[in-house]
Amino acid sequence: MSTFTDAEVEYLNSQPLGRIATVGPDGRPHVMPVGVFYDPETQAIVIGGAGDMAVSKKFRDAQRRPDVALVVDDLAAVDPWTPRGIEVRGRAETHTDGGEEVGKRLGAGFRFSPAWIRVRPRRILAWGIDGGSYELSARDVG
Repeated sequence: MSTFTDAEVEYLNSQPLGRIATVGPDGRPHVMPVGVFYDPETQAIVIGGAGDMAVSKKFRDAQRRPDVALVVDDLAAVDPWTPRGIEVRGRAETHTDGGEEVGKRLGAGFRFSPAWIRVRPRRILAWGIDGGSYELSARDVG
């Protein structure tokens, strides 16, 4: 069985921007917008950036505490209000090299820096994807 439903994969492929939440060494949360890409080979989410990701707080936080959350969401319409999105709670794997190749393989619209993050889902929550905007689907996958 796939980690994501077909509708979730289609949605993720249509939304290149998300937000990752990490926890810093002081225990405080940190949320940043990131480029997100669904990787069909690993059924995981890849986070890449054009800047030097290896020196970013999100990268350092994910190295120290790999439990992260990622949200990709948007409004399908504003009248009526129609939110939709996916929250992925999972385990981050930080990589200091290979980003350029991963970005090319996933069709990123920009050149990845060498450092990149893979988030392996453990729990997926979705709304407005396989059902109505206020219909929540939640499941453990890892």
